[in-house]
Amino acid sequence: MNLKLVAGLGCRRGCPADELQGLLLQCLAEAGAPLDALVALASSEARAAEPGLMALAERLAIPLHGLPVDILAAHEGRLSQPSERVREASGSPGVAEAAALAQAEILIGGHAILLIDKRRSASATCALACIRHEAERP
Repeated sequence: MNLKLVAGLGCRRGCPADELQGLLLQCLAEAGAPLDALVALASSEARAAEPGLMALAERLAIPLHGLPVDILAAHEGRLSQPSERVREASGSPGVAEAAALAQAEILIGGHAILLIDKRRSASATCALACIRHEAERP
């Protein structure tokens, strides 16, 4: 199977790239996926300008996409752990899962699934969405 992944990332202001990378690598290990399966990073527009996220994208040489809050909020029904606190802060009930799903679907123009739902570290969240090529779908 030629699996491609999008990592959705959320974080508090000032979250360091090392913490984001550690959480991302933990999620990839849990999925049994290599780093080179990762084709994009995604977050909210507001968080995509965070120095830690930008540094991680540069370090990994993977594009970082900032998505508008309305795109994230449209995925509410597919989130494993929607949060009213996150909704109040960001306008969407979730960032990591919604960003992963939305960006994966933008890249493939089809339906993506969460391979790893939201995982947390002290200051960050990460989720992995799966892109499958048409030939691999049942």
